[in-house]
Amino acid sequence: MAEIIKMPKMSDTMTEGTIAAWLKKVGDKVKSGDILAEVETDKATMELENYEDGVLLYIGPKEQESVVVDGILAIVGKEGEDFSALLSGAQGGAEAPKADAPKPEAAPAPAAAPAAEAPKEAPAATPAPTPAAPAPVAAPANGKKATVVRMPKMSDTMTEGTIAAWLKNVGDKVKSGDILAEVETDKATMELENYEDGTLLYTGPKAGEAVAVDGILAIIGEEGADIQALLGEPSGDAAPVPEAAATEAPAPAEAPKAADAPKVAEDAPATAATPVAATPAAPGGRIFASPLAKSIAKEKGINLAQVVGSGDNGRIVQRDVENFYPGAAAPAPQAAPAAAPAAPAPAAAPQATAPAAQPAASVAAPASDTYTDTPVSQMRKVIAKRLSESLFTAPHFYLTMEINMDKAIEARVKLNELSPIKLSFNDLVLKSAAVALRQHPAINSSWMGDKIRQNKVINIGVAVAVDEGLLVPVIRNADQKGLSQIATEVKELAGRAKTKKLQPAEWEGSTFTISNLGMFGIDEFTAIINTPDACILAVGGIKQTPIVKDGQIVVGNIMKVTLSCDHRVVDGATGAAFLQTLKGLLEDPMRMLI
Repeated sequence: MAEIIKMPKMSDTMTEGTIAAWLKKVGDKVKSGDILAEVETDKATMELENYEDGVLLYIGPKEQESVVVDGILAIVGKEGEDFSALLSGAQGGAEAPKADAPKPEAAPAPAAAPAAEAPKEAPAATPAPTPAAPAPVAAPANGKKATVVRMPKMSDTMTEGTIAAWLKNVGDKVKSGDILAEVETDKATMELENYEDGTLLYTGPKAGEAVAVDGILAIIGEEGADIQALLGEPSGDAAPVPEAAATEAPAPAEAPKAADAPKVAEDAPATAATPVAATPAAPGGRIFASPLAKSIAKEKGINLAQVVGSGDNGRIVQRDVENFYPGAAAPAPQAAPAAAPAAPAPAAAPQATAPAAQPAASVAAPASDTYTDTPVSQMRKVIAKRLSESLFTAPHFYLTMEINMDKAIEARVKLNELSPIKLSFNDLVLKSAAVALRQHPAINSSWMGDKIRQNKVINIGVAVAVDEGLLVPVIRNADQKGLSQIATEVKELAGRAKTKKLQPAEWEGSTFTISNLGMFGIDEFTAIINTPDACILAVGGIKQTPIVKDGQIVVGNIMKVTLSCDHRVVDGATGAAFLQTLKGLLEDPMRMLI
């Protein structure tokens, strides 16, 4: 009997895998233990092992295509065996494997496609667990093939990406391996690679526009392919159906007028409610919203029919849902942009009288030359989201300790005479923290929701300030590295962070974080925990301070450190013990070398 081979979960954070290479092809005889393919995960490239004897009857995804965990990869069985039933009717019989891969992508199409096409694509709904970032789509109705290129998830925290620049134009011939665009994520600017040969038929977002993960970026295929059918999918970012666009146009036009005329909302609330509730929708009643916006709305219990979209063609995006307030507050996000067209507002509300204009003037937007609005970057959005979640969900408490750095200053001078690279005080703090974490493993833990994970590796994140915010590259196995190696890695990673050249593997997996503002003259501060880490160490500057030594007042070089702890994981006594160890190591640096 034929057996389905599914995408295994090869790491705790893996949600999908990419086929790097197939090592077997359809028709090959395979045995248990044979390696069928190489799979790229979020951590490494791993081998996909076969556990059935037989013939490889079917291969789903092509090389460089992504498949979610438990998605169908292949089918192994007896030669000539009918495996169509295993594909749950995705194909009418044992068709060529090439026809199988595109069909899962067409699964959502019946929800948005015209009624005449619904029966044709409905059978593809069952094997939908194989979506990919750049994924093939069923051939359009005119028979010419085309492929939808979607926004890939380029980091573990990425929810959307911004097109920094398109490197190819509509009409250009493209090949597999070409770079289509540069995408700005919350961590870095990365290249969007193409995996299909053909012509670039369509590009959705313009440079500077954000697209949710899995949103449509472009379409590549044969010249003359009907791209409208592909853009009708629910996950599309912009479905340029002419009828829908014509229907939607009046709604966004009315909303700013209502926002700029509070008197209309006061004197005639029924009239004002009409543009607020107007939602960009296709003639069939479908609401255009990004997958992320739908997810957030579902979590918050928000009816998308009440949300006014600010995206292309009035499409609802993440910021619209996050800024939505029920009732009259719904159009609030539109108020500032609507300041310019305020002049024609009386025409839209002729019933307003002269006295009613006075309250409108009192809330008029400030003159445009009194402020500057800067669009929020992807990095800043994620910083805001993650730090807010950390501060408001993790119960923080703070422990501050003073450390005499006299001996550390002397040791650094001597070490720099021998070290091939200049050592900083931050390097000494990082090494001391790594040694202290080995002695206090409870500090080197992570909150996982239903369990506390005590990490066996010591990976220390180092907060690095960049123009748009903050990045935290990771020094792995810091307790096993010497000061020179730590200093070299910190310098290299900080340099790549500032030029936005960091790779995902270089900022993921920290178990403890250090943030140092001492070089900016800050004596002490408290830092927000970099979840899921349990603690973060805030390091202040070294300051000459009067201290008592051997019964006499002398000048000492004092550095203050503050440990922010997640009380769900760490208790006060545990955090205090860690700081005492850290203090002992920095006040006598020779101890960290033992």
